[in-house]
Amino acid sequence: MKSKVGNMNARLRYDGRIADLEPVSIVDIGSNSVRLVVFEGAVRAPTPVFNEKVLCGLGRGVATTGEMSQHAIDHALQTLSRFNILNRHLGVKNTFAVATAAARDAKNGGAFIKAAKRALDAPINVLSGKKEAKFAAYGVMSGIPGASGLAGDLGGGSLELVRIDEGEIGDGITLPLGPLQLADVAGTSIKKASEFISQQLDRVNFMEDQSGVDFYAIGGTWRNLGRLHMAQKDYPLHVLNNYVIPGREARTLIQAVRKLSAASLRDIKSVSPARAETLPLGALVLEAILRRNKIRNLIISSNGVREGVLFSKLGKKVRKQDPLLAACRDLAVLRSRSRDHIEELIPWTDQLFKKSGLEESGPERRLRHAACLVADIGWRAHPDYRGEQSLNIIAHAVFSDIDHAGRAFLSLTVYHRHDGEKEGYPGSRLRELLDERAMQRVRIISQALRLAYSLSGAMPGILPQISLKYKIDTLIMKVPEKFQPLVGSSVERRLNSLAKVLGREARIFIGD
Repeated sequence: MKSKVGNMNARLRYDGRIADLEPVSIVDIGSNSVRLVVFEGAVRAPTPVFNEKVLCGLGRGVATTGEMSQHAIDHALQTLSRFNILNRHLGVKNTFAVATAAARDAKNGGAFIKAAKRALDAPINVLSGKKEAKFAAYGVMSGIPGASGLAGDLGGGSLELVRIDEGEIGDGITLPLGPLQLADVAGTSIKKASEFISQQLDRVNFMEDQSGVDFYAIGGTWRNLGRLHMAQKDYPLHVLNNYVIPGREARTLIQAVRKLSAASLRDIKSVSPARAETLPLGALVLEAILRRNKIRNLIISSNGVREGVLFSKLGKKVRKQDPLLAACRDLAVLRSRSRDHIEELIPWTDQLFKKSGLEESGPERRLRHAACLVADIGWRAHPDYRGEQSLNIIAHAVFSDIDHAGRAFLSLTVYHRHDGEKEGYPGSRLRELLDERAMQRVRIISQALRLAYSLSGAMPGILPQISLKYKIDTLIMKVPEKFQPLVGSSVERRLNSLAKVLGREARIFIGD
């Protein structure tokens, strides 16, 4: 079996993947679920190759009996044996496994971990509460590097709270407030659960000065609250990471959810059936946190302990890389016709925003550079659908350090680079996330990219020899004499379109 897996891996390993990356896996043995995530590599913008969660319920009953049930243990060990085979089949050489509240708190936790190590064939780190809080903070920082405020990771058995201040991790604590733990302690009594939550939050001394900050919510239970809010608002982009809910709206939503039964929640399309049981208690915990801290915004973080563990393995230099641009470059390597050409697009479009040109802030420049990097990812699609496919890929890509307006900007820029601007096109509702300044930048950059591809045929070497500059109210494109034949009707048309959105006249100068 082992050699057969190895032979298959040798044949499949790099198909559709970046060849110089070695896959790495994170196994998270939680109180509710056991999960395997295999990432393409230990890089700043990791992409999951495989992701599977199995609900084993290890933490159920631990608060009342002190032990994990044998049924839950058997289920978890069977799952870990499966993950062991999958790791080998996917070519994983490094597995980082962690166990959290259930294994940490149960009397039979030590015996379970010994059996779990044999099943997984890998070391398992049983995290202390403080270490778990630290990894949760790392997870938030990996996806939202500028995060500041309070982060909370709600698992089945515990809640980890930790302060974050622009990349610096502050105090952290673990509390027995996971939904499974609360159900054991309070049963069906909301009053008893509320009193227990209040008693536990009284232990957190660093929450006293957190009034008016943002709260970063981690965990499947709270992600479902984000989905509910999106459905309620008819929100145009269904990406949870960095989804922002204003504090007042969050409190209104939570008050409604915690009054619903699990049966009622299962009837709501946007709620995962697996989370219907834990959602009311998870909402009760979040309501208490928001009330105590007068939270400004509730921000959903899709990254948590697993991503934090991987982030902790990166060197300082890699951690400081821009995760958005790193992810865009990886996507471009896999899907563009020429990685050299996409890099040429950046300085070529820089010409429009240099001194005497258009104003552009640092964050706006970063998004423009990202748009250049992903401008060609749809080229293999049928020409009629390149814009639509590009838009869908970019809008829902595994990007970090980008808000929803930024996703909309990138998606629409690349869409319009292929298809121009039409009414009622797929994804047109993304315009709701952009102000007029951003939409004008979409028009300018998409027209510049259309012109660039007409000139270069998506191959490197030509664009660096063709310059753009302004002279009073004119956009001048200077073309070397040897490239004069390139200036056909399509190039003239696209130069005129670019000049029009810039509010200028177009002129072509041929000469060296």
